[in-house]
Parts: sequence; structure tokens; C-alpha cells
Amino acid sequence: MRLVLETCEVDIWPEETPPPRHDLLQRVRDKDGLLALLTDTVDAAVIDGAPRLRVISNCAVGVDNIDLAAATSRRIPVGNTPDVLTDATADLAFALLLAAARRLVEGVEYVKAGRWKTWNLQLLLGADLADRTLGIVGFGRIGRAVARRAQGFGLRLIYHDPAVAHDPAGSSVSLEALLSKSDFVSLHVPLTAETHHMINDQNLGRMKPTAILINTSRGPVVDHDALYRALKAGRIFAAGLDVTEPEPLGPDSPLLRLDNCIVLPHLGSASQWTREQMALLAAENLIAGLEGRRLPHCVNPEVYDLSR
Repeated sequence: MRLVLETCEVDIWPEETPPPRHDLLQRVRDKDGLLALLTDTVDAAVIDGAPRLRVISNCAVGVDNIDLAAATSRRIPVGNTPDVLTDATADLAFALLLAAARRLVEGVEYVKAGRWKTWNLQLLLGADLADRTLGIVGFGRIGRAVARRAQGFGLRLIYHDPAVAHDPAGSSVSLEALLSKSDFVSLHVPLTAETHHMINDQNLGRMKPTAILINTSRGPVVDHDALYRALKAGRIFAAGLDVTEPEPLGPDSPLLRLDNCIVLPHLGSASQWTREQMALLAAENLIAGLEGRRLPHCVNPEVYDLSR
């Protein structure tokens, strides 16, 4: 914020929760730039209602909260914060994998509840990692970073990503094959029309009953109702979610009543260094757009061709 405040006049939303729709529409209408969080829906109505808008900077690597087509039609560059959160998110994905596999949250609650009486040969038995198969759906920066971590644990690697034909880190397979062969499935795809509810009843039915699902991408990639049914019925062993639909997930969600489901409050990039770098990139994108320069990280670079 120091960089932004030094450069321009700033209207900062003061609350912890996102601005309500009415407030966002009202406050952006006379602004030249918008620095948004992933919790802000910047759709065509917001963009069309801000005739002076020249740049949108999203403090996230994903931009599914922004209508890119509407921004591009207005020749408004949209910035994101790639690369800097890759390792932090991969760390969190693997932490969830380990926690779900070894039932760590259940173990903590077991001790807190005073149920730990003695060592027991069958107490809270989990899943092994060595010589098991990890399937990674989406083999971009974060997916590859998870693969690197998995190699140290002796996991076999397969992946599904139509954009990646071959990678020496693992074997490319169809989504159906990945789900049926994997002991662990980790999701790293952007939220699009194609990936919305990609993990549904049918695809969960393809997974092993001993399999564990990890999602650190976007909540709507998984159909939560279908996931609840699969976990409740024991059709898969466990799930670890850092993202949900909706966010925040309400305390009455049935997923929170399951011992075999870990839910975190979207902590993938939540390390001190990473969040500082994300904020810095978001500020640099915003300032570049306001000054008429090319954004350092632009997700719709075609706007610069349209401007010629």
C-alpha cells in the first residue's frame, strides 16, 4: 500500500469482509484503477460502470473472479501475481496430503478430547506414501512443484493436463485413468467452464476407496455435495481442501462434520514472504497501468495489440 499511496489517490475498503455489490459498483465508477482480491467479483457490470477504468490488478494468480472478455473489450489490461506463490501453495498441498494420509487432525482432536489412554496397534491407521501413486491434475507451475516434493517421498507420478504432452517428471494419462490409478489426487487447475465441478459423482466413483483427494486450486472445481456423499459412504478414504464453494464455508456445512475431511481457510499462499511478494506485484501492476506502461504480469496481453 505504501507504493500505491505514494503514486495516486486511494480509496481503500476498510472492512475485513469484501465490499458488498452495491458498494463496489458505487466506489469504482469514478476510478482509474482497481486493485482487487480474489474475493471481489469484477464482472462486466463493474467494468462497464467504471468508464475511467484503465487497469485491473488482481492480488492472486487466478483471475476467475474477473470478466476477462469484458476487460479486454474495453482494452483494460488485467494483472495477476504468478510465480511467487508457487512454492508456498505446493508446500500447503503436500501438507494437506500428509495430514489427510496420516489422520493428523483426527489425532490432535483425539488427544484434546482425553481419549488417548494407551498405545494401540490399530489406532487411527492411515495411508503410506512410499511406492504409491500420486496423480496431479493440472501440470503447471504449482503441479510441477508438488511433483518435485513427491519424489522425495518415493511416490510414483502421473499427471493429466491437455496442455502438457510430455514431461519427464511423470507420465501423462487421461483424467479417467489418473483417477482410477491414483492413491492420491491433487488438483491444480484454473477455474473455467470446463473445470467447474470436474470432480463430481462420476469422477469420484472412478477413484479407489483408499484414495485421498487434495484441492488447493479453486473450490468449485469439486462438487461439494458429491464429495460429501463419497466421503460419508467411504467411497474414498479422505479429502483435504484449502479452497471451498462457497468461501468462506459456512459452519453448518456437512463436510465439517466428517472426520475424514480437512478444511482450511484458503491458506495456500499464506506465508509471510509470499503474501508480501503478491502484494508487491499487485501494486506494481496497478501503478504500471495507471502510468500507461505495460503491466509486468498481464493475463490479457492482447489489449496492447488492440491499442495500436
